[in-house]
Amino acid sequence: MPAPKSPEFRQRAVELARQREKPIAQIAKDLGISESCLRRWMDQSEVDAGHRPGLSRDERGELVRLRRENRRQAMETWDPQAG
Repeated sequence: MPAPKSPEFRQRAVELARQREKPIAQIAKDLGISESCLRRWMDQSEVDAGHRPGLSRDERGELVRLRRENRRQAMETWDPQAG
């Protein structure tokens, strides 16, 4: 799996794709990423900006954090004697 790209790289890639000076497939190839990856970044950017329904990056991060916290608390309170 390739290393994650920085938020700045993702933002610039999305900006380039939105300019429509080249096909998205070509932009992705030039940047060394897959077309589907670039399209996902574009979709997420629209969600983050409030232009499309879905979980923003911040909301998704909070959901992950809360799920981890719930699992940790459940394990701390689990009683093996009770089953």
